[in-house]
Amino acid sequence: MIRKLLIGTSMDVAEAATWVTADELATAATFSPKRCAEYLSWRALVRREIGIDAQFAYNEVGAPIITNYPLYISVSHCSERIAVVMSDRRCAVDIEPLGRDFSRVASRCMSEDEQNLSDDPLLPAALWCAKEVLYKYAGEVELDLLRDLHIEQVDLRNGRNMVGRIKNGEPIKLSVSLDDGFVVVYIL
Repeated sequence: MIRKLLIGTSMDVAEAATWVTADELATAATFSPKRCAEYLSWRALVRREIGIDAQFAYNEVGAPIITNYPLYISVSHCSERIAVVMSDRRCAVDIEPLGRDFSRVASRCMSEDEQNLSDDPLLPAALWCAKEVLYKYAGEVELDLLRDLHIEQVDLRNGRNMVGRIKNGEPIKLSVSLDDGFVVVYIL
């Protein structure tokens, strides 16, 4: 049983080359430098963990999958940081810099009740990441961050966890982690 959160920094082509295929290098060469680093870095991170032979594809909603291992994965990247979760069951992850200003998106994705769940300054970043994680976890397209994805409980001081719901489904526990100026929210 594997259930892991992996966090790393973006790699350049030379760093990632040992862990990626020639086809992946060729594909990455068509991307912008930032997108190239993201694309290669998460693949290298996963292969360092489970083996060089891991093969990747994307499912019908555009999420990455491992085609030759019985594992689920989820990937997130921002500001030269990569987060990956791997598990024997559905999982999801999001990472964001703590310094990002979430006030512009708050009204589109965070209800007033959610914004009042805590006075912790980490709350806006954690809520944004939690909504992204629930969206990925649902594996559906066209979910509305306000209408369909809900955060009901927040503990950012003691256990660093949250409880959310997709539509009117069962409660889902989300874990919150801080890593060198970044907030990471994940379901494992």
